Amino acid sequence: MAGFPMGDFAASTDRFVASWAAGISERAVQAKALSDEVAAMSATAEGAQGAVRVTVAASGAMTDLRLDDRVLRWRPDEIAATVLAVMRRAQGRLAAQVAEAAAGTVGADSETARAVVGSYATRFPEVPEEDDPGYAGWSGHGR
Repeated sequence: MAGFPMGDFAASTDRFVASWAAGISERAVQAKALSDEVAAMSATAEGAQGAVRVTVAASGAMTDLRLDDRVLRWRPDEIAATVLAVMRRAQGRLAAQVAEAAAGTVGADSETARAVVGSYATRFPEVPEEDDPGYAGWSGHGR
């Protein structure tokens, strides 16, 4: 029976395990860096020619709302619709920021990047200004 020298097998196994553990540690550091960057993100959008400005946190929650005096001439339902539309547009900008952060930390093609960016793209789809009902309807405001 041909024997495999135990010393070679043990050394090879040790190198494999050490390499595997180092890879896991490096991916954990990269994932933590991505998590930290995403947690610090925010996105801002404006609508109605700057009359409404909304900032959202990485969670999508609104953290700032700015309304200028023009909204005083609007009906309450117009204000609400425009604020919500601008908030959705700000949220829609998060996925691009997350994709950029993922590319710089875990790599754009990594499984982690695909999962995190996909989650943001699903939860907060991009809303172009021309498709935003709160923006498109603004021309009738300010009677």
